[in-house]
Amino acid sequence: MSKKSKKFRVLKWIGLTLITLILLIVGFGVWFMSLIPSSDKTIKNTTVNDLTYLTENRILKDRGKILTVVTSIDSMGISGKSTGYELTELSRAYYVFEANGFEVDVASPKGGKAPVVIDDLGPFDYAFLKDEKAKSKINNTLKLTDIKADDYEAIYFVGGKGAMFDFPNNKSIHKIVKNLYENNKVVGAICHGPAALVNVTLNNGFPLIKGKTISSFTNKEELLLIADAKTIFPFLLQDKITAQGANFNEGEMYLNKVSVDKNIVTGQNPWSTWSIAENMIQQLGYKPKTRKITDEENAINVLLQYHKYGKSKAKEMITTMYNNNKPMNRVLFAEHSIVSVMKGEIGDFYNLLGLISFAKKVQENN
Repeated sequence: MSKKSKKFRVLKWIGLTLITLILLIVGFGVWFMSLIPSSDKTIKNTTVNDLTYLTENRILKDRGKILTVVTSIDSMGISGKSTGYELTELSRAYYVFEANGFEVDVASPKGGKAPVVIDDLGPFDYAFLKDEKAKSKINNTLKLTDIKADDYEAIYFVGGKGAMFDFPNNKSIHKIVKNLYENNKVVGAICHGPAALVNVTLNNGFPLIKGKTISSFTNKEELLLIADAKTIFPFLLQDKITAQGANFNEGEMYLNKVSVDKNIVTGQNPWSTWSIAENMIQQLGYKPKTRKITDEENAINVLLQYHKYGKSKAKEMITTMYNNNKPMNRVLFAEHSIVSVMKGEIGDFYNLLGLISFAKKVQENN
């Protein structure tokens, strides 16, 4: 066989191999997308009047005010990457507080319109963006230096990576948090929001969070998304919390985890928002108003079941949920399958693909 023939034969096999790989990848992509339901475009039209959680069985009693605090920072340090506060961490908590009889104020270090990050919106978030009262509050946030702590029953620090830059050393934050905490009022913070608590010193000279059980965005969550986070942020939040003598309570990556230590309530990430807000209501001495659990929360509970007990138990939960007409957001399963690839956990990737496929079949049979 001539050299020319051998070369042609090699090129032929390389070409066929590449074509086969391309077809496999395209086929997998088509199959993968078939597992994910098409988005409900009508959700974008949701208004406050459509939220029965707010409109029905209203709690008319005035239980006081809760201060929510968002960042004023719109870029991540020298990286120049845009940031702000996480809308979902504000909007969902805002409505929980409001539905449970509290008036909600929104403040920021600089006051005025604060920068926002908008991702993965649901009906409550779309309604918030159309809520004229809420819009006025986020476009005209109160300046922290003008806040009187005695006016509030609780404070809630919204996450967003900007909080890492203007929360930790803000003297107004330190003063307000110390006042509320030492008067047995409730202090809440979610995701990067606990950056507000790391430098607070009590009247006894000890750090606020020393010996407390605290959750926040974890090192693993941070570094998976931003490999150079150590150089972008002034510190990694988990490291700082641990250095202050707190007991860091870490849950599964990008899933709900809330820690309650007396009147300090903290959450790990955006998926903890509903839980942290309702736990704050409980710490304020009230039973949270009954709320229909969202499809996202149901998916989160299945993923938690999977990580704790395995695939078969997760499938049992999926079946039970669909049999009881509980909706489930399969997109979250898909997102976590991608996270597993990023982590190099191929076994989890295949297991999660299996759960998505199983959930689709069960839903179609109900």
